[in-house]
Amino acid sequence: VSRFNDDTVSAARKAAREFIDRGVTKVIVDLRNNSGGTVDSAQGLLGLWLNDQVVLTERRGSETVKTLNSTGSPILENMQTVVLINENSASASEIVAGALHDHKAATLLGEKTFGKGTVQQLFDLPDGRKLKITVARWYTPSGRNISQGGIAPDTEVKMSTDDRNAGRDPQLDSALQKFAE
Repeated sequence: VSRFNDDTVSAARKAAREFIDRGVTKVIVDLRNNSGGTVDSAQGLLGLWLNDQVVLTERRGSETVKTLNSTGSPILENMQTVVLINENSASASEIVAGALHDHKAATLLGEKTFGKGTVQQLFDLPDGRKLKITVARWYTPSGRNISQGGIAPDTEVKMSTDDRNAGRDPQLDSALQKFAE
């Protein structure tokens, strides 16, 4: 999943149906270098595993202002899943990784995520300029503040510049190894 946009959920749901039809029993979701996108898309993707479960709360200070649940039918529910994350996984990808982890629907592998869990709002200024202000913060279902340290993997596996330059992917290799155990 490279971005969370209008076609993410339909493309993922189509792929999931193909997995089921082919008898796939294990899935790797690659959220590395995914800078995010719409929260609706994250909710829909999470709906492949989670049945109308809390995936995110928005808080202003200690007050919960919004609770969001997964949407859709969980056709991958109970399927062994590993989610690959790295320091460039942000925003909606952190919502997905955090919710799947908190609901014990997936194992996280890779590197700690970026830590972008804020709700921002634009305000018009009298001189025509705009001011962007953080108005709320995102929390995982277990109450972790995404902005404070990102989402840590269950298993940390680094990928070096040398790995990238040589076409090696130790994170994917490690996820595949988990399935062989």
